[in-house]
Amino acid sequence: MQTTQPRLSFWQIWNVSFGFLGVQFGFALQNANVSRILSDLGADLHSLSLFWLVAPIMGLIVQPIVGSASDRTWNRLGRRRPFILAGAIAAVLGMILLPNAPIFVAFLAPMLMGALMVALMDASFNVCFQPFRSLVSDMVPPSQRNVGYSIQSLLINIGAVIGSILPFVLTNVVGLENTAQMGEVAPSVVWAFYIGATVLLGTVIWTVVRTKEYAPEEYNRYKGLTDEEPVHEKTPKAPLGQRLSEFFRLVKDMPKTMKQLAVVQFFSWFALFIMWVYTTPAITQHIWNVDKQWFDPAYIAAAPMVPEAIIMAKGAAGDWVGILFAAYSVFAAIFSIFLAKLADKFGRKTVYASSLALGGLSYVSFLLFQDLTMVNVNLLITEVTVPLGAVKLLIPMIGVGIAWAAILAMPYAMLAGALPANKTGVYMGIFNFTVAAPQIVSGLTAGWILSSVFDNDAKYIIVVAGVSMLIGAASVFFVKEADKQELEAAQGA
Repeated sequence: MQTTQPRLSFWQIWNVSFGFLGVQFGFALQNANVSRILSDLGADLHSLSLFWLVAPIMGLIVQPIVGSASDRTWNRLGRRRPFILAGAIAAVLGMILLPNAPIFVAFLAPMLMGALMVALMDASFNVCFQPFRSLVSDMVPPSQRNVGYSIQSLLINIGAVIGSILPFVLTNVVGLENTAQMGEVAPSVVWAFYIGATVLLGTVIWTVVRTKEYAPEEYNRYKGLTDEEPVHEKTPKAPLGQRLSEFFRLVKDMPKTMKQLAVVQFFSWFALFIMWVYTTPAITQHIWNVDKQWFDPAYIAAAPMVPEAIIMAKGAAGDWVGILFAAYSVFAAIFSIFLAKLADKFGRKTVYASSLALGGLSYVSFLLFQDLTMVNVNLLITEVTVPLGAVKLLIPMIGVGIAWAAILAMPYAMLAGALPANKTGVYMGIFNFTVAAPQIVSGLTAGWILSSVFDNDAKYIIVVAGVSMLIGAASVFFVKEADKQELEAAQGA
């Protein structure tokens, strides 16, 4: 009887994470376009981060619950796959309804409808995220763990590239309009969400069909859990108080590596949240030279009309943000190919810290690239005329992409080796606190900083993100990876 977990082929590892490509496709569409959609529906600039709080709050609530539930689940679909499929179906519903928020004006204000659909999408994405990460830990043997999470990072970034660039392609290649009056959503964005929903569902179904999870007995044998009660057997549910007590005990007793990584995660995700929320207004103001007053709904409402030049500039800037987000995802995907080998050669901590430092410096460098000279740019699929500063911003996207690839892979590769196998799901869910909490803090503070400190000049909040990521880079060197003895002690706890 084999007791060592079998090695997987490249394509087996690929299939385990292929559905994450579609999930990230949808997530990238959301990241690149939600600020744009909510602004068109009437949100003012400093309140955008408050709407974005929905995402981390959903993650904070959903992922630990899903993590714990997936640890205890086994049915015909498996252990993690039922949650992945259910989350994908719900996300598809949100992606179809969000860009159609104005249609429901008879029942709900478009802004409220949009916020509810963002909440549904975020909750659904979070149902998918944790099981996908745990699935790699379950299926991939320790000797292939760097490869497993690097391939997952590669697929995530392929999905992000396509999702980010899609509205631009639909405008400049297909010919759909990229502008919208206040209270409406641009047709290119609407159709991008339809396509994204289709890709998400298709790729997730591929993973569900092509990946066969280990039976409970096999899993326990490979993970050294032969004495554990089989996960598919039904046991009486403990009282709520007892379950909460157990949960908080797990949080209190989390591995030291996890606590140390939490510091790194805080500063990394604080920065990322700022980027996702404020890149569009920052680029529109800094590169397209649109005055910040045109991001104030009260000013717009009082104006006789919004000049056509402003509408066109906002649409062009919104499309270019998609290009920039696609660019950093391309660079992340390329870097992901080499990430495992670099981590094996130089160590995870060195690669992780260097990547975050490069990302932080790239954010700060946004200030250096203002140039209003209009140039013609060949993007292979089409040609566009944009300010030269917009083209130069592709340079810092290299560093942002490298940082993003490391953030998607390194903390999970470091954490997986520190977790007891019988608690992987719940601890991966708890670890999402380190993703959600900094985003909540960022959402509650970034808008105030932007309005009170920087007078709504959005480029400076991007610099704040850079400083935060540099602090995260320094924090990596305080992380101590777990050794075998510590893991065995946690296993028996």
